[in-house]
Parts: sequence; C-alpha cells; structure tokens
Amino acid sequence: MMVVMKEDATKKEIDHVIEKLEGAGLRAHISKGEFKTVIGVIGDREKIQNLPMEVVPGVESVIPIQKPYKFVSREFRHEDTVIDVGGRKVGGDYFAVMAGPCSVETQEQMSEAAEGVDKEGAAFLRGGAFKPRTSPYSFQGLGEEGLKMLAKAKEETGLPIVTEVLDVRDMDVVAEYADILQIGTRNMQNYILLLEAGRTGKPVILKRGFGSTVDELLMSAEYIVKGGSSQIILCERGIRTFEPSARTTLDLTAVPILKNLTHLPVIVDPSHATGKAGLVTPMSLGALAVGADGILVEVHPNPEEALCDGPQSLDIASFGALMEKIRPIAATLGKKIS
Repeated sequence: MMVVMKEDATKKEIDHVIEKLEGAGLRAHISKGEFKTVIGVIGDREKIQNLPMEVVPGVESVIPIQKPYKFVSREFRHEDTVIDVGGRKVGGDYFAVMAGPCSVETQEQMSEAAEGVDKEGAAFLRGGAFKPRTSPYSFQGLGEEGLKMLAKAKEETGLPIVTEVLDVRDMDVVAEYADILQIGTRNMQNYILLLEAGRTGKPVILKRGFGSTVDELLMSAEYIVKGGSSQIILCERGIRTFEPSARTTLDLTAVPILKNLTHLPVIVDPSHATGKAGLVTPMSLGALAVGADGILVEVHPNPEEALCDGPQSLDIASFGALMEKIRPIAATLGKKIS
C-alpha cells in the first residue's frame, strides 16, 4: 500500500509514520514529490491491513497498490522520475543520447569516439569493458583496463560513463568507474545481480530480455529498488519473434505501454535491436516519436575494424547526421536534448 502524507505534513509526522510501520515489522520506502511525500509499504499483507494508518497525524490517505510491482508503478508515483547525472538528465522533458562503441578496444579508439560523440551532442559515453558474447571464442572485452580507458575518455570530454556489469564479483570495480551501470538483456532476471546493482546507489539501465514481457521487466526493476536504488532507466532493445530480417523485432509499442505503467524513464537501443547500421536512424527517430526518453546508440570511429558489432555501429559522421534529424523533432515534441 501507499501512505500519502498531507502537503503540510511535518518531518516529525513523516518520521512517526515510518517508525510506526517499521515497528509493525514492515518496510517503508519514501518518495518525495514536488508537493507531497508518499511512503510505500512492503511486508506481510495481513500486518498491513491491520494497521489503521488513516488516523495517524499527517496522513492524508492510504491507497492499496494493485500491481505486483510496487515502487516502479504509476500508482506509487504519478510524476515522471528524472535522473540527473552531473547535470545530464534522463526522463521528463529530456531526451538523452548515449553513444559510443560496443567494446573498448584501445585508448586511441575510445578517445576518438568520445571526442566525436561529444562534439555531435551526445550526453553520455557508452562503452563495454566486460563483453558477454554468444560465442566464448569472440572478443570478451578488456575488463578493468577497459574501464580505465573509459575513465580517461571521460576526463578528456566530461561525458559521464555508461558501461555494463555482468557479475556480482565485478560490481565494486565497475561501480568505481561507471556513472550509470548497465544490466544487459541476458541478465535481466539475474536477481542477485539486480539487488547488488541497487546496493551501489548508482543509476542503472535495465535492458528488457529478448524473451521477456513488459511485466517481467518491471518486476526485475523492482529488485533494483529492493536493493536500494530507485534510479532506474528501462531499456527496450528488441524481442525475439519469427521475423528474421533484423536481429530482433524492436518493440516500440513497449515504450508508451511502459510510460503508462511506470514513472521510470524509458530509452531504446536501436543498435542491438536491429543489428544493422542502416536501421539505427529510422528506429531512433521512431523511438523519439513514440515518447522514449533517450536512445543508446553504438558509434565507432571505424566500424569496419570494430572488434565487436561493427555491422550495427554508426561512424561519427553518420551519428552527427542522426543528431541533426533528432533536434527538430525533439523540439516539436517539447523535448530538450540533455
């Protein structure tokens, strides 16, 4: 359930509600909006039902949450969550472009990519240091050495880093370098990893599994909240269907569906979804048109020489052309490029 506090509720009254809930063996999760504070309650349903919170001073109302996912639902928070990373914003009126190579290969490649995407207007630098591949014999990434290269590129451009974490054993070292942690599609239901990502307190991009439903994605997001972080960005990156003409089918219908169900920002990964550089621009524009809060695009200085996912990567000039198309559409839709 949700305990909605009155607009003029004092800190003392809010603290009293939390003490009362915790004293009954329940967990309280606080969400402070512009005008009101909402306290989400987790615990035994019978204990919740037997607690007469309506009569507690400062409480305006008590509302049951019907969805199985509690804290990421619109029922819990009506306003859009906006995630701020060093002044770069994701969600609300902002459209965030995250760009960079699939894999960190060399410092020269990483610095050139960072300089290029920064010049063309990207807000975040993406790059993989730990790379899970379908084949165990494919390039697997540079690990911590790759993270150091990302950090150097950040130092040169000021772009915050987005990079994937694959294993709880790597969580601390990845969190040391990353501004946003990414949980890939294969790990969407790796619940231990989700909990540990939440415990870092860092923003997390959670990619939808290619065989997962929207509800399953939201339940996975709930694990991150349970771990301790509500700074979650959901990412649609394609689902597996019978259609073989692209790597997966990019489910753009998921964007407005998610925006209706959750207050969390929703971005789209057209690069991994389609697997083809020629499809990245139209699908990026489609994502913007249906209400996405950003895109995650693979950009490489020389896609022909990329060690990973070259066929789906834009070169820097093509990325610049994409940004030129994005700007007027974003302005028409009332979105600011963060």
